[in-house]
Amino acid sequence: MYKLFYAPGTAAMVVHQTLIEIGAPFELRPVDMSSGEHKSPEYLKINPSGVVPTMLVDGKPYYEAAALVLLLTERHPEAALAPPPGSPARPAFVQWMFHFANSVQPPFRQWYNAKEFAASDSEADVVKTTGWRKIEASWNRVNDHLAAHGPHILGDTFSVCDLYATMLMRWSRAMPKPATEWPALAALATRVKSRPSWKRMYQEEGLTEWA
Repeated sequence: MYKLFYAPGTAAMVVHQTLIEIGAPFELRPVDMSSGEHKSPEYLKINPSGVVPTMLVDGKPYYEAAALVLLLTERHPEAALAPPPGSPARPAFVQWMFHFANSVQPPFRQWYNAKEFAASDSEADVVKTTGWRKIEASWNRVNDHLAAHGPHILGDTFSVCDLYATMLMRWSRAMPKPATEWPALAALATRVKSRPSWKRMYQEEGLTEWA
């Protein structure tokens, strides 16, 4: 059994939904980030980065959302949530997973936590704006890709790339231009949000916004 340490609405969402999709037994362990539990000595022992998610696999802790999702797809190939290693579709799959993890996800921290990167309010405004411009550029790229090669990130094949993209789209819901303002992105979000796994994940995490 897997054990997922999570906080509602965080990057743990994509791991949580993947666990539901593969149908493997798992246990959820909430982490109270408002009280600083993620920075406690006990939690830092299993995740020195002090963030969520962390997942126990065979009793051993691992972290980084994209890595956990990749691990789950490899351990459960029968779920067909990723092209198998060596298949023609695998390079594109790996590319998009790393794009979401390295190019789209980090700028959200600039947007939501700009003061961490700045020495003054004016610098924080620049950091925040820079983060949004990076996110918008990524949305343009992903939308164009979906419009030309969709309906999913991997064309006709549903994968965890679609789960990852939709989680990130949710994070943009209160931005000046949410991801769903791009038509192909909005269509992808609608498809993912209609899946039973999304609805169950939302219920288990107690989420209501952007349902």
